Amino acid sequence: ENFLQKTSAPFSTNSYDAFISPNALNLSSFTKLMKKLQEIHPEASRDKIVDALLEVRKNNKGILSGLSISSIVERTSIIL
Repeated sequence: ENFLQKTSAPFSTNSYDAFISPNALNLSSFTKLMKKLQEIHPEASRDKIVDALLEVRKNNKGILSGLSISSIVERTSIIL
């Protein structure tokens, strides 16, 4: 039996988990989003970007799903 097939990775408690839900934004989208925002705003810390993303979510009725990545980047950039 392959042990790895039977186990799943535990859910971590990184700072971004606070606003990521399984339905809202998958990890690969989050990674792309963070990379894009860090390229546009090299002066902003990761925490500052996450805070801005949380604000975008709050301003969008508490969800990010339904927004395109480019729309999230644009709204987050305005905050940053």
